[in-house]
Amino acid sequence: MTGGASGIGRAIAVAFAGAGAAVTVLDRDADPAKAVADEIGALAVIADLSDLDAIADLDLDVDIVVNNAGVQHVAPLESFPPEKFSFILRVMLEAPFRIIAGALPHMYERGWGRIINVSSVHGLRASAYKSAYVSAKHGLEGLSKVAALEGAAHGVTSNCINPAYVRTALLEAQIADQARTHGISESDVLEKIMLAPAAVKRLIEPEEVASLALFLCGASSASVTGSSFCLDGGWTAH
Repeated sequence: MTGGASGIGRAIAVAFAGAGAAVTVLDRDADPAKAVADEIGALAVIADLSDLDAIADLDLDVDIVVNNAGVQHVAPLESFPPEKFSFILRVMLEAPFRIIAGALPHMYERGWGRIINVSSVHGLRASAYKSAYVSAKHGLEGLSKVAALEGAAHGVTSNCINPAYVRTALLEAQIADQARTHGISESDVLEKIMLAPAAVKRLIEPEEVASLALFLCGASSASVTGSSFCLDGGWTAH
């Protein structure tokens, strides 16, 4: 479980631990990660996924991979910092690739595995000012499908979960960034920009994402692979 110290990652870690899984909470923020791990009886692993070489030191002999870690930066394309673009793609696309590649041989050996990629509605739709995030999530969608095709013969499934705006600390930072970019209030960002494309006018709760992640690891989803599951309040119905 990457990005397991808060938000969606924390909710998934709690749900999986409650279902009896042995959970590893991986995050770059040591104290929150250890707090979550202590709360649910999990193992905390501290790692910065922007350091791709550090992934080689991770124990990837696991049955389930949840790629959840994410960062955001909001800026017009012409002024988007190239180093920030590269950073976001390392964390949100290259790191998942390396984690999946490292875990697959162990899953293949056992004949069972589950890869869950926490993508986004932005893996299926674009928004202005989010070039790196949208690019990374679109890439994650493709990576997940390739893993699904290659893993099927070995009992391994790979799917994406595509939430719209989830009530997390990352979202709060996005709201502030959008407000600065557009010169409007944070409440207007939420109502007039973020929730505008959705039919259901509310934020998604992290626990809703966690429930879907659990389903994707259950017996009734054994034939579900290469799919993208929208929790977007009807955003992609347009």
